Amino acid sequence: MPKRVRTGLTRSDILDRYVDRFKQQLVKFQPFLSRKRGVASLEDFDEAAEELISQVFGAASDESEAYFFAKTGESALLPEEAQESGTHDVERESLHQRRQVLESCLADLELRRRLQATRKGKGIEQAVVEEYMSHEVRSIHKESTIKQAGQLLQKYKVGSLIVDDGSRYIGIVTDSDLSRKAVAKGLDPTTTTVSTCMSKSLTTIEGDEPLSEAMSLMKKEGIRHLPVTADATIIGVLSLSDLLRAFDDQKSP
Repeated sequence: MPKRVRTGLTRSDILDRYVDRFKQQLVKFQPFLSRKRGVASLEDFDEAAEELISQVFGAASDESEAYFFAKTGESALLPEEAQESGTHDVERESLHQRRQVLESCLADLELRRRLQATRKGKGIEQAVVEEYMSHEVRSIHKESTIKQAGQLLQKYKVGSLIVDDGSRYIGIVTDSDLSRKAVAKGLDPTTTTVSTCMSKSLTTIEGDEPLSEAMSLMKKEGIRHLPVTADATIIGVLSLSDLLRAFDDQKSP
């Protein structure tokens, strides 16, 4: 058995390093978006990015799968105009999808780091969910196609849609669901319905609950989008980016 070596690094130190590495990766990616010739090729960049994501989140993680499908240009989230107007637009949109995956990874790590600070007494114990949730509830019918779902996610610039059956909400579908449950399985985005890949278990939280309770629930369930209710009626959605904004507000004087 190999000898275990103690590095002297705390979990906070490790998170700091991961955050810095993803920030550096995003800086290195900027030339590809601006069409400037960089030192490294896009293939080399993809290899380094996938290795970093795999190291931090796991080779079989949603993040790794999302980057793979962004890289190959097979994402169901590519807007219709990009898919129909030619190779150039698809490649361009694929670059933006790569950046979104990296930014999402960075946001996840920054939230973890701030959660640690919360445990050290620098938290936001007085904040409630309703103060930071998005008050717009974007929804889609269960019989809509996953291509239509991807288009709505792009149009509204959100990461999730509440799914309804015409009379009530029955689930939620996220950008990760489209990549992991649909595109990864080779399903046709023009014929596959949202009900095929949505999460049927709709985890919710009341708007007057503490924000810390929402964070604990999201961590326990492994989700990044949490529908918010008032007397069992959905009135908004709390996302990972909303939590980060809450931490930023607390740091402001």
